Amino acid sequence: MAAFAVVACVGGVYGQQTSLPGYTPAEAQRERALEASTAARPDSAQARADSRTLSSDVHVAGTPAQARTRDFVIDAMRRWGLETNVRAYDVWMPHTTLMEAWRIAPDTLPLRLAEGPVPEDTTSWTVKEPVIANGYSGTGDVSAQVVYVNYGLIEDYAQLDSLGVSVKGRIAIARYGRSYRGIKAREAEKHGAIGLIIYSDPADDGYTRGDVYPLGPMRNPNGIQRGSILNPDGDPTTPGYASKPGVHRVPLDSIEISHIPVIPMSYGNAAKLLEGLRGHEIPQSWQGGLPFRYHAGPGPVAARLIVRSDTVTAAIKTIWDTFGSVRGSEFPDEIVLIGGHRDAWGPGAADNVSGTVSVMEAARAVDEAVRAGYKPKRTIVFATWDAEEWGLLGSTEYVEDDSLRLLHGGVAYFNQDVAAQGSAFGGGGSPSIRSTLRDVVSHISDPSGAGSIYDVWRKRTNTPDTAQPRMSDPGGGSDFAGFYNHFGIPIAEWGFGGAGGVYHSLYDSYHWMSKFGDPTFGYHAAAARVGAAMVERFADADILPYDYVEYARTMRAYVPRVDSAAKAKGWTLDTSALAAAISRMEQAATTFNAARDSVLAHGAPSRDVDARTNAALMRVERAFTRPSGLRTRPWFRNLIYAADEDNGYANIVFPSVNEAIRAGDHDLAARELADLVTRFDAATHAIDDATAAVSGRAKR
Repeated sequence: MAAFAVVACVGGVYGQQTSLPGYTPAEAQRERALEASTAARPDSAQARADSRTLSSDVHVAGTPAQARTRDFVIDAMRRWGLETNVRAYDVWMPHTTLMEAWRIAPDTLPLRLAEGPVPEDTTSWTVKEPVIANGYSGTGDVSAQVVYVNYGLIEDYAQLDSLGVSVKGRIAIARYGRSYRGIKAREAEKHGAIGLIIYSDPADDGYTRGDVYPLGPMRNPNGIQRGSILNPDGDPTTPGYASKPGVHRVPLDSIEISHIPVIPMSYGNAAKLLEGLRGHEIPQSWQGGLPFRYHAGPGPVAARLIVRSDTVTAAIKTIWDTFGSVRGSEFPDEIVLIGGHRDAWGPGAADNVSGTVSVMEAARAVDEAVRAGYKPKRTIVFATWDAEEWGLLGSTEYVEDDSLRLLHGGVAYFNQDVAAQGSAFGGGGSPSIRSTLRDVVSHISDPSGAGSIYDVWRKRTNTPDTAQPRMSDPGGGSDFAGFYNHFGIPIAEWGFGGAGGVYHSLYDSYHWMSKFGDPTFGYHAAAARVGAAMVERFADADILPYDYVEYARTMRAYVPRVDSAAKAKGWTLDTSALAAAISRMEQAATTFNAARDSVLAHGAPSRDVDARTNAALMRVERAFTRPSGLRTRPWFRNLIYAADEDNGYANIVFPSVNEAIRAGDHDLAARELADLVTRFDAATHAIDDATAAVSGRAKR
């Protein structure tokens, strides 16, 4: 009965519009019907069952429990009939063997670095709680006075300097938030700290935000956010190439890792250090949510931290990526991928069992369509990545391993990371794919019953009739990075969010998800419906449905930011050539769209025309990558978006230019700006080639 209701609703919405960019009118109608049928197949009951199984244990990368998730996923995809394979990589990934902490002044108090059971959450008292310092923490036994550094941002240390407070030779304590934890560790060590504690403040995801678990969804006093502090992407000992047996590994003294002990802590424990701090008064904005006045220190509180690991005995561990594929019938070397990571720091019901379940249900839905006679033109790959939580290891090693195949035929990558932990839809990615994502979600019912996902999204975000809901830019911190930042393959991601304070903790469990995150598991199924329709849309199009008009218009909006950043430095930096290059790209894209639509209106082009047109289109975003990469981070080749090197999560637009401005190097900024102009012109040339190909004017 429920399945019929979904089919009727989804099919009815799909029937309202048949035209699709990249499709003939007849093929558009068939594609709409296919997507409606496939999108009806993901099942909330199956999502619930898979979530319960996959989150039944703590499955940290490099452990037997994580190997069991590999087997579960690959066995299911093999059972459905997909072509399956597993890729193993041997990565440098030391595990913590001992982590302890004490308050040693003004008195001695052991700090219990465990979360402990919640009676109603069976997972929390049946699984073995991991002993984990922050991933890639340095090791050692250190004792020193404690200094509170707020969020541990670059500007926070500048504030401490202005107050005459130093962390040199001391243990810094920072709260989570505002930046990636690896940046916090980097800055603490750079400023001379001999140890770092990172804790979750109740002002950020605890009781000041709502009731705490198990009464509510927020972090309780015992909740610990574990996580990696590795700043580079991928195995740091094999930069730029896959971690396979026998490969050369960079010496440890040459890689960018922390050398000081870094441990995660609950706010219940952190309070036992922070409450006794005195010393300098803090800025008001540094006050957190604990029930006392914060001080910067140093002293009189001192702490001792011990971290040991298996670096010497067993640092190399095997990780496994899984793949289920449907081979393309016409263009098998062109690949549409959807993936999510399987590993977690705890049970991982939200992060990222929800994403894994979404990928699995999308795979099952597409496979059922295949068994009913569906033959995608392009190859579809359903991937689950290992060791994402340690620094995007699994996806990065795969991208480096399969570089030639992906550079030649990578059409798009769709990422599922925390696909469902609430009801609020959000999405983003490459501007070239955003219009397709909006279209897909406008034809799939929201589990709330209040219309399509798109309708509910617009209402929730109060989007005016003249605008579209805001979509996020690709930044960093998830498995799309290798595809987009390294190779320029267009990406998209989406999911359903909500209030939560169990991130990277033991309480990110099936019980939490069933009670607070997605009690019906309808949003898990909805994320999978979107995924199934997205892979089919890109796999089946005669002409790949990238939207380079929207891409150019999005780029134009970024130019004033460059002007503002230069003006803040007191510079004159001429951006007129960049603006003109973007306008040329928009005009070329407009011309291409018209030519494409005119040709497709009269029927499908020849396979040769399709192949040449799509080969040109796949060059467009590759044109924005530079083989030498960013000056600050060579692995990041994409010159449109990158993760901010001083934040880690937030994105920076036109990073080569804006990083030069931030560094105060006017001549470099001017050179980078000129180089960016050539990238836009190369992208425009690729669009012109696509226009010539689809119009039958390309050179053979």
